[in-house]
Amino acid sequence: MNFQKILIPAAGVALIVLAYLSYGWPGVVVVVSVLVMWMLLHFTRMMQVLKRATGRPIGYVDSAVMLNAKLKPKASLLHVVAMTRALGELRSPKGAQPEVFRWTDGSKSYVDCTFVSGKLAGHSLTRPTDNNIDSDDSSVSPENSAPAP
Repeated sequence: MNFQKILIPAAGVALIVLAYLSYGWPGVVVVVSVLVMWMLLHFTRMMQVLKRATGRPIGYVDSAVMLNAKLKPKASLLHVVAMTRALGELRSPKGAQPEVFRWTDGSKSYVDCTFVSGKLAGHSLTRPTDNNIDSDDSSVSPENSAPAP
């Protein structure tokens, strides 16, 4: 069970009650103003992260190896999207838990991230082997290439 969904609203209500008992209605106004500001800051951050992600292809990251090194357990999906600046490619059935997202870079390396209730539970990096890379350089033969200066 995710206790944050219970504890954060309960803490907000407790702060409002404490403010009323200590300072009356002016205290409630101050605490409610602070809570609304806090929620607006989080909403603004979420919108900024999603705005940055709109300009990138889904599931693309500049370097899968660097993403793998930066990932920390229990990071939120929003935090990972902020790091990659792209939405992940959903690999699991929609609405199923755990959710698996993939980010791939230009060298076909990819990171699969498993999220349980929006928190990173695990991740794995997969790099292509030399046998799996399709090479288009086979059309250029040494005889047809220009000599080196």
